[in-house]
Amino acid sequence: MFHRISFAALAASALFASATSSPASAAGTSPFTAMAGSWSGTGTVRFEGGQSEKLRCRGSYTVKNSGAGMGLALRCASASAKIDLRSRLDYQGGRVSGSWEERTFNASGDVSGRASNGHLSLVIGGGLSGSMSVSFTGSSQSVSIRTSGTGLKGVSISLRRI
Repeated sequence: MFHRISFAALAASALFASATSSPASAAGTSPFTAMAGSWSGTGTVRFEGGQSEKLRCRGSYTVKNSGAGMGLALRCASASAKIDLRSRLDYQGGRVSGSWEERTFNASGDVSGRASNGHLSLVIGGGLSGSMSVSFTGSSQSVSIRTSGTGLKGVSISLRRI
């Protein structure tokens, strides 16, 4: 069960990263506006000891308050777990903050970081501690997460707009 809860937190973190990863303009435009809509993708979750599982995800992002906020819903599945994630994120002046809740495993936490041209760097907390890096170009996203102090080593996900 520990691996599944930690996996839920990792999947949640990956989604937060992907939801905030579009580049903001020099004028201060919110990165959330480019993310509105539906996304789908695949990836891999890596556990300590070298084990890994394939991951499939579908997400829906809803921009709020003229780009200052975003709500997201994400469902991911691997061979051993299903994830049902909801979150609220805020953007202001290059900074991203928010909270997440994974409903299947009853896990929650926070996220904070910075967004810049095509890149996002975040620190995640709550049910999992770690860092993540997100790169964004066009209609695709690449998410990489590293964790410490859990049975998980990390996750890599590629998402495309659908």
